[in-house]
Amino acid sequence: MTAPTATREELRLDVEGMDCPSCALKIEKALGRLPGVAAVAVDVGGGRVRVTPGAESPDRAAVARTIRALGYAVPDRGTGPRGDAARHHAHDHGHGHDHHDGHGHGDDPSERGRPWWGTAKGRLVLASGALLGAAILLDLAVPALAPWPFVAATLVALVPVARRAIGAASLGQVFTIEMLMTIAAVGALAIGAAEEAAVVVFLFAVGELLEGVAAQRARQSIAALSDLTPKTAQRIEDGRVREVPAASLEPGQTVLVRPGDRIPCDGRIVAGSSEVDESPVNGESVPRRKDVGDLVAAGTVNTMAALHVAVTRAAADNTIARIIRLVEDAQAAKAPVQRFIDRFSRIYMPAVVLVALLVAVAPPLVAGEPWDVWVYRALALLLIACPCALVISTPAAIAAGLSAGARRGLLVKGGAVLETIGQVRTIAFDKTGTLTNGRPVVTDIVPLAASEAEVLRLAAGLEAGSNHPIARAILRHAEEKGVEPAATGPVTAIPGRGLHGVVEGRTLTVSDPRSADALLDTGTRAAIRTMEEQGKTVAVLAAADGPIGLLAVRDEPRRDARAGLARLQRLGIRPVMLTGDNARTGEAVGRALGIAVHAELLPEDKARIVAELRAHGPVGKVGDGINDAPALAAASVGIAMGGGTDVAIETADAALLHNRVGGVAELVHLSRATMANVRTNVAVALGSKAVFLVTTVLGITGMWIAVLADTGATVLVTLNALRLLSVRLGEGEDE
Repeated sequence: MTAPTATREELRLDVEGMDCPSCALKIEKALGRLPGVAAVAVDVGGGRVRVTPGAESPDRAAVARTIRALGYAVPDRGTGPRGDAARHHAHDHGHGHDHHDGHGHGDDPSERGRPWWGTAKGRLVLASGALLGAAILLDLAVPALAPWPFVAATLVALVPVARRAIGAASLGQVFTIEMLMTIAAVGALAIGAAEEAAVVVFLFAVGELLEGVAAQRARQSIAALSDLTPKTAQRIEDGRVREVPAASLEPGQTVLVRPGDRIPCDGRIVAGSSEVDESPVNGESVPRRKDVGDLVAAGTVNTMAALHVAVTRAAADNTIARIIRLVEDAQAAKAPVQRFIDRFSRIYMPAVVLVALLVAVAPPLVAGEPWDVWVYRALALLLIACPCALVISTPAAIAAGLSAGARRGLLVKGGAVLETIGQVRTIAFDKTGTLTNGRPVVTDIVPLAASEAEVLRLAAGLEAGSNHPIARAILRHAEEKGVEPAATGPVTAIPGRGLHGVVEGRTLTVSDPRSADALLDTGTRAAIRTMEEQGKTVAVLAAADGPIGLLAVRDEPRRDARAGLARLQRLGIRPVMLTGDNARTGEAVGRALGIAVHAELLPEDKARIVAELRAHGPVGKVGDGINDAPALAAASVGIAMGGGTDVAIETADAALLHNRVGGVAELVHLSRATMANVRTNVAVALGSKAVFLVTTVLGITGMWIAVLADTGATVLVTLNALRLLSVRLGEGEDE
């Protein structure tokens, strides 16, 4: 099932003991039969089940009972419709599993973090292996006891498996892996193949243990995110510093962050200046300078000097918590290829069971073949029917790809999005704040009747009280150059034109060229025209008797913009720019970056162009502002720059926390690497099934080989998926 869209209050439950997609399928099908359930989404990695109500609200107790009947634990952590999971972070259930009766998929809660041999699964494997070893020794020492030692070893290890099989069957799910294993083992005992039955059950237990260990490793990459936020914070109260739990911080409070400390909250610097290492959140290796007024994120590291940070978000809504929620929700949202595999496995298992039944009865009835030989082969076929490797092949890779992206500051909201990103052929970029830095800087100072420094000093004096973007650019430039703004008297704004005021006894104006045209000569006009053709905005500093100098500002492209766009082109993707800026400015930036430009667009124009581009294939849209939200929603995949507005990030399908244009190419590469991994996994899973279906029917391989092959394929596809956790996304990996 696809991840539901909440239309009413969702019911969220923490579920412990889920290790593989087969668990998710069983829970989805069982809960889907309950009254009041419209949709079910299962996040195996996060240990969470989300139930969307239909016409009536489902009974929480009935939902919990159904899940427990399948062999999973539902801890009692609250009764609110959405409060269960919201108060329970991923790391609380990310290090192991538990089960009330000790025989389910998972471990006891007290076993979290223990080595595999200390878990319930580990103890079952050790006990089953010891019983099998003892049975072998007894068979050698006292042959007269045969086959009872093997029967005992089989039954002891089979009891928990059979219990889960019966629980699922009682809920209408007969064709489960546990049921096939139970039938095969009991059938083997019935035809006198007790030795193989014992080996088969032992190998099945080993396979489940390996599956659980692999699943734990995969989920730890996301669970580790929660550890980035420190447990305590140094809160400042009435001038004194007091250590408090970081989870207790509320907006409006102020904390002290010492050099070397992790920042415990999302906030804004109110005192101090330092460099902040943001690599834990966005993967950027170079610390970034942060001053008063700058925002900082929870989990990042203060490297140089003490900071006072005003809390802007509560702990439950800080950057780390939001990343964890986004990734957990993404892992519950299935890709189209995963949904296809789920549907295929539901047809595949009954089909193979039918084939096994025909193998068991047709040769003896039609050709008079021995019953024991063909029943044995049919039981082996049942074991081949276990779709573990096939079912896990896709979600294991998708989960690993999502985790790998999150650790690099690439947030993707689901497997469907991850699959689509690699298919896009055109990506439309916003200009301001996406391809450019989002704030203008002074690019040229042309002195006419004073030195360059004097032009800057006088202009900064006039602009000192203005909050206009050009004024801020001039003042920043003066500060960077160490130029003190001139002392200024009263300043008057000339609406739509500029500023007028007295500076050191002289009446001066800073205005646009059109307003000062009467004071300009032909050469000055030509210089202004040249700069404007380069996409720069020109301000004229003038006195009553003529111009003093020209100042040009422009929102410059990001440092990595050209390289990032070139990487996309090497990946076979055509980048285009959609901007609401004037055509001259847009074309100038487009020429500098080597990208096609559509300028002077309203938000609805951007959405329309994106829709037109979709007629030629999947389209991505990258933006950072509220005006980008319609186009982000219209695109096949919307990608938000992490420094953008919350609206853009919430509307988008993916987000780049590190604010690098190159991150778009990294997303594409991650998508393609993930889907290549999926294809390999499916080929391994189906290929191994095909080979052993044939060899089993021909009598070349037997039951224990069948289980060993299935377990081996499951481990192989899981290990192959885990390779994505360390996939390289940098230059040179462009395929």
